[in-house]
Amino acid sequence: MPETTPDSTGSTAAADWVLDPADADTCEKLARDLSAGGHEQVDSPAWVARARDAWEDLPPLLRRRVSQFRRHSGPHGTLVIGGLPVDRAALPATPTVPGSVQRRVTVPAAMLTMVACGLGEPLAYLAEKSGALVQDVVPVPGQETFHGNAGSVPLSFHTENGFHPHPPDYVVFLCLRADHDRIAGMRTAGIRQALPLLTPAARQALFAPEFITTPPPSFAPGAATSGPAAEPRPVLSGAAEDPDIHMAQLVTTPLTSRATAALNEFARACEATARTLRLTPGDLVIIDNRVTVHGRTAFHPRYDGADRWLQRTYVTTDLRRSRDHRPQDGHVLDR
Repeated sequence: MPETTPDSTGSTAAADWVLDPADADTCEKLARDLSAGGHEQVDSPAWVARARDAWEDLPPLLRRRVSQFRRHSGPHGTLVIGGLPVDRAALPATPTVPGSVQRRVTVPAAMLTMVACGLGEPLAYLAEKSGALVQDVVPVPGQETFHGNAGSVPLSFHTENGFHPHPPDYVVFLCLRADHDRIAGMRTAGIRQALPLLTPAARQALFAPEFITTPPPSFAPGAATSGPAAEPRPVLSGAAEDPDIHMAQLVTTPLTSRATAALNEFARACEATARTLRLTPGDLVIIDNRVTVHGRTAFHPRYDGADRWLQRTYVTTDLRRSRDHRPQDGHVLDR
């Protein structure tokens, strides 16, 4: 399978690898079986259990690639798989309402959930998108300048929900439709490439608890803003040679002058090592949220029913660690 190669602008058009037609057919059959009744609910624990079982029947090469990525997410912390089924002929108009989610099982929602179960367990937050496991990432009329998935202006680098005591380990996106002009790009930057560009002083500051990260605009007002989540924390943590990141450029505030300088240096390192992925329908992107930040370039929605449409789900490798946040041992964190 062809490896991803950036062009002169840093853009990447091709997936890391593409399913062959026979494997794509197998995926589509399993996804259709999971959505056959027409009334199955994505958020039902019983249906998620079915999707978990169906993961074992997906093509071996797909499962192997995902398993390898879970063990080590590589220099970019990102895996792009092309050729997945999204049932393009049956897609409705791209949603245009705020907070759009996918409650009913469809072929794309089934694919997302099966892959999520291969990585770990699906996860959602009650204060974000009403706790839906599969969420729409679409432009919304009147929210063009919103700094979140409803906007169409540039979206700055961030890890998902870094303010929370239990952020997701992975974020998984599936492209259902590209934007009209094919200019929207998902931008990613991994710490494994950015870290060598940081000075020792910046590294030391980024490992110090001199930053506060608050909930992003996509969360309900007041969500998880008290307690440990609001206390100063480092941007980098863990192994000095391969740290984790908890940062969102929009909502991470440095508390000292050295923290400000270090965060600016980190931003420059991310820009210097960033890749821009131009997604096409059937492209699935797995981002290791522990070591990779992501964002988006600007684009021009038309609100004609055929705008850019991604679906997203979060994944945790250890559901147990957030048990005190999940009533009835479900998949939704209520605080």
